[in-house]
Amino acid sequence: MAARTDQPVIRFGTDGWRAIVAEDYTFANVRSCAAALAAYMHDAGLAADGAVVGFDTRFASDRFAAAVADTVALWGIDAYLFDRPAPTPAGSYAIKTLGAGAGAIITASHNPPEWNGFKVKSNAGGSAPPAMVEEIEKRLAHVVSGELNAPTAGGLPARITTFDPVGQYAERLAELVDVASLRDAGLSIVVDAMHGAGAGVLPRVLAGGSTKVVEIRSEANPAFPGMAQPEPVEANLEQLSREVRERGADVGLALDGDADRLGVVDESGVYMSTLEVFSLLAQRLIARSASSSGVACTITMSSMVDRLCEALGVPVFRTPVGFKYVGPAMLDNDCVLGGEESGGYAFRGHIPERDGPLSGLVFLEAMVASGKKPSHLLAELHRLTGPHSFRRLDIDFTGDRSPVVREALATAMPVSLGGLRVESADRRDGVKFHLSGGAWAAARLSGTEPLVRLYAEAPNEQTLSAVLDDLRATLGV
Repeated sequence: MAARTDQPVIRFGTDGWRAIVAEDYTFANVRSCAAALAAYMHDAGLAADGAVVGFDTRFASDRFAAAVADTVALWGIDAYLFDRPAPTPAGSYAIKTLGAGAGAIITASHNPPEWNGFKVKSNAGGSAPPAMVEEIEKRLAHVVSGELNAPTAGGLPARITTFDPVGQYAERLAELVDVASLRDAGLSIVVDAMHGAGAGVLPRVLAGGSTKVVEIRSEANPAFPGMAQPEPVEANLEQLSREVRERGADVGLALDGDADRLGVVDESGVYMSTLEVFSLLAQRLIARSASSSGVACTITMSSMVDRLCEALGVPVFRTPVGFKYVGPAMLDNDCVLGGEESGGYAFRGHIPERDGPLSGLVFLEAMVASGKKPSHLLAELHRLTGPHSFRRLDIDFTGDRSPVVREALATAMPVSLGGLRVESADRRDGVKFHLSGGAWAAARLSGTEPLVRLYAEAPNEQTLSAVLDDLRATLGV
């Protein structure tokens, strides 16, 4: 293979590699990523176990996945290829059930429609940990330069087997919650599939009882009309909120493009923040757990979690952003739950990876077990943890501002933000300022998009706005 002089640099971020289709996201570059993964699997002794290859509903995702399967097969690795778009957690679960050595999922998750991506999964079914990503990137450089090629002997190519990734996955979800009580609870649920890969899963699991599920935006559409991107955040869930109100439903659940994240609106159509949802899931799971294991979450997760876990007598394990950190922390500490601010939550006994449909089912279980509406569950949580207001700002980031912003993230140490004293700083991932009274503010560069993300949590909206204004001024963004 001749060296390519026009080949762009492929960099793996928070969760794999993402780029704009037909610019950097090309078949040549996707095949290079697949070859690097295959080379890693050979060197790690995982090649004989095969690789799962999945895809979502984005433009040409099925064809990119087929190219990945062809490439790993040329490297003598059996490929197990999705026969339809399916949730990323279904692929992660398939890695476990098939005993595969690794996996690659073609998806850009919640990114805008012009993007696609290459998520790498470990043999544990979770996001590839940093050490694995580093080894794949080393081999990627040699693949791109033409120095590393597929073996030329040994009965190549290997087999490509297509399979249904949804059946076993849906059965497993029904085992992980008290699905009989959910089916018989008589709930009215609206599910927003956001034109993504999670369409049909929750209606399938919950069918057969008095609970009724209506699914909207369930048809696959790679343009993701009606939203900036298939991310279940408040700005994109106006249709879901309206449907909940008009139908008098008990709750609205939304899944992102590859169904590894969850968004929730309450019985009045009011959006519940991802931090509130995670705290409610933690409260439910700790209460039903026979052990006193804690939770793992990123540094941008709510301080409500700390107060909740302190009250319940369990530890909290904080990590940098990304499930490549959260997943291992869950496993190392036998945590009942893991999560990140973006709405991705994982559960003990399943896979150390985000699972949107399962998150929705556990939320429903909390409602049914308590007999309470979502707004009542939240009011009960706030009585325990105190009031909290949270906001995230995503700011476009251009290369000419990069040195100044990176320097500010590394060195800034203001005395106060929004009138609250800065008590300490955590620079494991960008910077997080711990403020007086339990408030906090954080800033980091996105690992998946050209953005600076600002986060803050405070006792009320007025203080929250002041904290974010001061943070922007401090960082020059």
